[in-house]
Amino acid sequence: MNQDTYFSVKFVPKKSPGEKDKVIFLDQTKLPLEENYIETDSYERISVAIERLEVRGAPLIGICAAYALALSLQNVDQNIEDAFNKAYDRIHSTRPTAVNLFFALNQLKTEFEALADKSAAYNHLLGKAKEIHEKDIEYCKKMGLNGLSIFKKKSVVLTHCNTGKLATGGDGTAFSVIKTGFENGLVSFVYADETRPLFQGLRLTAFELDKCNIPFAVQSDSSAAVLLEQKKVDVVITGADRIALNGDSANKIGTYALAILSYHHNVPFYIAAPSSTIDKNIASGKEIEIEYRDKSELMKINNTEITLPHYEAFMPAFDVTPAHLITGIITEEGVYNFPYNFLR
Repeated sequence: MNQDTYFSVKFVPKKSPGEKDKVIFLDQTKLPLEENYIETDSYERISVAIERLEVRGAPLIGICAAYALALSLQNVDQNIEDAFNKAYDRIHSTRPTAVNLFFALNQLKTEFEALADKSAAYNHLLGKAKEIHEKDIEYCKKMGLNGLSIFKKKSVVLTHCNTGKLATGGDGTAFSVIKTGFENGLVSFVYADETRPLFQGLRLTAFELDKCNIPFAVQSDSSAAVLLEQKKVDVVITGADRIALNGDSANKIGTYALAILSYHHNVPFYIAAPSSTIDKNIASGKEIEIEYRDKSELMKINNTEITLPHYEAFMPAFDVTPAHLITGIITEEGVYNFPYNFLR
């Protein structure tokens, strides 16, 4: 399969004066069975896409948020500040855990507030959104190259959730490390956790591994312990949605359990994330707000009920892995090891 036949989000400039600039994004809730692209110029539609997980992954959420906020001012020539604030508040409310969302929004907010001529805001903010997108592509490439140093031999990798092109503007975070390692003869095989309850590993990571012709197998999340105990995995690599100053890292639910298993079995556990995922305003993971999702995501598969709907459910979308369980954090700047004093 051709790895270049899909993309997560793309900006599409208008072709004539009567048209509008738009973005096209891939609806990830339909994957891998259907590749459905949605075209829109509406910040509200992009906000809904973030909430529905049609687009997801911390870096990609930030990119889409930036485009959404910029597009909110397209063809607005009156009450520009009101329009900006309304869109900012709406997009800001979509998801609470991924710090890249707020990082991108606040970058554009700073730029907007500094503009003396607000009539120039649309083109200026659009340029900033494109810059955020382009920078993420560059960061993904650098993370992949920096991550080569963690492989001490040709390795079998275990990963969790999805961290590839579907989660970023480029080739991914942890996925970029895996892909670059494979291209350099350092990764031989990948195990992808299914990642309950929405199967991001089974649906999305498998889709991307297949596209890149990387040998892989999927397994239930609860099978990871057996793989590690049987010494079938050399290194574990995941992404992160928010990293505290001490290195505590929030990622998709199940990551903490995987880190504990890796620690117990003496298997290196790495996180790959851009520097924008580091929240310099929080000292530890105790300050990270964890998003809770609707129980229907657990009780249904493809809108088909698989258990009785009146049951209660515990539904955190993320957990926090303590820094001491993380062998290293891979960013576009390099690979850092515990203790993570460099973040202070």
